[in-house]
Amino acid sequence: MESGSAPRLATDPQSPDWTGRLAVRTRGRDGTLSAILATANAEGIINFSGGFPEHALFPTDVLHPLVEKLLHDDASVALQYAPTEGIASTRAQLRDQLEERQGRRPAESELMVTSGGIDAITLIAKSMLDPNDTVVVEEPSYVGAVTGFTSFDGTVLGIPIDSDGLDVEALARLLEGGARPKLLYVIPEHQNPTGWTLSADRRPALVELCRRYGVLIVEDVAYRELSFSAEVAPSLWSLGPDVVVQIGTFSKTFFPGVRLGWAAGPAPIIAQMVFAKQNSDQCAGALGQRLLEEFVRAGYYDEHLARARALYQRRAAAMEAALSEQFAGTRATWSHPDGGFFCWLRLPGVDTTALAARARDDDVAFVPGAGFFAGIADSEHLRLSYSRVSEPDIGEGIARLASAAGYSRP
Repeated sequence: MESGSAPRLATDPQSPDWTGRLAVRTRGRDGTLSAILATANAEGIINFSGGFPEHALFPTDVLHPLVEKLLHDDASVALQYAPTEGIASTRAQLRDQLEERQGRRPAESELMVTSGGIDAITLIAKSMLDPNDTVVVEEPSYVGAVTGFTSFDGTVLGIPIDSDGLDVEALARLLEGGARPKLLYVIPEHQNPTGWTLSADRRPALVELCRRYGVLIVEDVAYRELSFSAEVAPSLWSLGPDVVVQIGTFSKTFFPGVRLGWAAGPAPIIAQMVFAKQNSDQCAGALGQRLLEEFVRAGYYDEHLARARALYQRRAAAMEAALSEQFAGTRATWSHPDGGFFCWLRLPGVDTTALAARARDDDVAFVPGAGFFAGIADSEHLRLSYSRVSEPDIGEGIARLASAAGYSRP
């Protein structure tokens, strides 16, 4: 025995097997979201993996004096606990913003501040789902939503999505066949992971269908304000405020470190979500709320959005050009996003999970498509995010990806 080491007693208990004591609902988690976030600050790779905003857009020159102002003039609010539903002045600013941009103003009881979009998903799941309740999602869909709903013992079903968004007729057949989901989760604009947008024609039909069958629509508008076009279809919430809870986040349009979002919907549901938040993180950070409020009211937000849209549009164009150069004439197909962060690539005959490991050897990262499916995983797809990759690196990264995939032009 080495000097200084403590002898092990024969009566010492063995370390407990904590894995075997975890809740049943934790089984089968693949950690896709954690793996994506782990690459947020990775260096030395061309990183197409996460839906991360470009850090060069972070408005540090404006934020610095705003923070100083808040610390000097409003520390008693900005550095204190906030009401669970959000600071009154911040909520008023959000109500103004929703009225201006979506044509409807929520009542005070119809709006709350959340700690980002994933917090809103968790609060809805916690408030609405009993074990084995059914949630319908787009297929494929945002992995954080799928795992969020299953975390509260929901059964998740996928409905196909195409370049015009959710297949409303397929959902109608499901409901006419007797299925009674409690929730429908959709990302109408520039969907994650496909980049597709729900067409204006399908939106009223979707709202009316869900109203007829008593299905609550959870509308995630994370990318709504990052459209490359001035034409934006009416939000589902503005079309059906009685059957829609809209959830949004400022992580993509302001900066993710602030962890702020909102939920707007029927007052009884919002009230229960507020109660659920009291038993999670209690409130969104007050400093972030007041900082966002001051940023918007000073007129900086719209200027910031304009710069962001222009940058992401250039990068989407660079992605389109690179994919066309490397994969034209092959069996590969891809989406053509008109906003947001993502492109959805299909490589027939290629296992994209295995491809991800080979691509990392060439210092390229992306997210394999299998984790975005609620049903049978599709291993031939992958998600590419162009939001935080420079135009030259986009071209180089797609060239490396094509090489790793063994795809060559005829």
